Amino acid sequence: MALWTPIASQAEQSILNALIEGKPYAQLNLRWESVQQENALRDADAVTLRSRLGYQSENFQGWRGALEVEAVRTVLGVNDYSVPPSGFNAGQFSVIADPQTTELDQLWLQYQQQGLSLKLGRQVITLDNHRFVGHVGWRQDRQTFDGLRLDYQFADGLRMSAARLLQRNRIFATDQDVQSSDTLIRAEMATRAGKLSAYAYLLSVDDVADSGIDSIGVRLVGGKTLAGMPATYAAEFAAQDTDTGLNTDYFMLEGGLQFDGVRARLGYEVLGSDAGRGAVATPLATLHKFNGWADQFLSTPDAGLRDVYLSLGGKVWRGRWQIIAHQFKADAAIASKDDLGREWNLQFTRKFARYFNAGIKLASYSAGDARFGKVDTDKLWVWWSADFS
Repeated sequence: MALWTPIASQAEQSILNALIEGKPYAQLNLRWESVQQENALRDADAVTLRSRLGYQSENFQGWRGALEVEAVRTVLGVNDYSVPPSGFNAGQFSVIADPQTTELDQLWLQYQQQGLSLKLGRQVITLDNHRFVGHVGWRQDRQTFDGLRLDYQFADGLRMSAARLLQRNRIFATDQDVQSSDTLIRAEMATRAGKLSAYAYLLSVDDVADSGIDSIGVRLVGGKTLAGMPATYAAEFAAQDTDTGLNTDYFMLEGGLQFDGVRARLGYEVLGSDAGRGAVATPLATLHKFNGWADQFLSTPDAGLRDVYLSLGGKVWRGRWQIIAHQFKADAAIASKDDLGREWNLQFTRKFARYFNAGIKLASYSAGDARFGKVDTDKLWVWWSADFS
């Protein structure tokens, strides 16, 4: 006992020091969002404030933990909007997917040692460019997952990741979280052509029949110098099968070039259709990032989607600007109709001092063939944020 006591006391003191020397942080995001659509719904306006308070411990013999709480509230009395999944003003206004909520955003324990990382609990998980797995960070209530994640970095540069997810904590407050049995497997390695990754995402919702969605794919991202200008490229292909018998393919090809302070990207993305019966689905993705900021294709139409996009961006007025144009087509024409519309996106952001950021963003979508049920939609955002971390 005499030998055990000082050893235990030393360990207890080290744990206490790891907790005391940990890092608290706070994040605020105040945003006005306005939506106008050519339909029977009333125009929507919302001013919401997201507050995140968190704490992450210091390392103790490879162990660390974190706790984070998130709250979203409407402010200034501006709450004329609908969030149908959470039941807020359903069917009255256009949708702004920011319900009021207070919830545990993250709570995890992690062990790291010699290339190995094990992380257990509620956590943020993003893979590659968020196309299949992301945090939906644009919405005020971001997406997290409950589960166990394993990462291992081999000496030859190969990195393996595997995760088992038991719950999807979605963006519509806690009552819309989904219990699941999801398995995420991914490997990546640097090659002469660029970073090559391969993945298998096997998704299923508990207690929902025929909910399985399996996606297996490869992705390559790289860069070169072309005529003295930085150039980038990306390509991705995935095959997807579902329990309902759908067999579809995902394809993406993108090239970029930087010149005179402007970065240009031209891309082509296909969420394939199975003869009009259904199309590629990415339920864990950061969907707002893809296929236009007006969010017209959060669920892929059964006819599928082909998106040709051109993006230009650069720096001005000590901030960053971006313009994106989209042309949408159906992957499988229905009654010889395949026009899913077009969209313009514009954004300007600027950082102030060390902690603050502000921005303005616009999305303008023009509908295509009426048989697809889309309507002209305009969205505008203005925001101010602070990050004390």
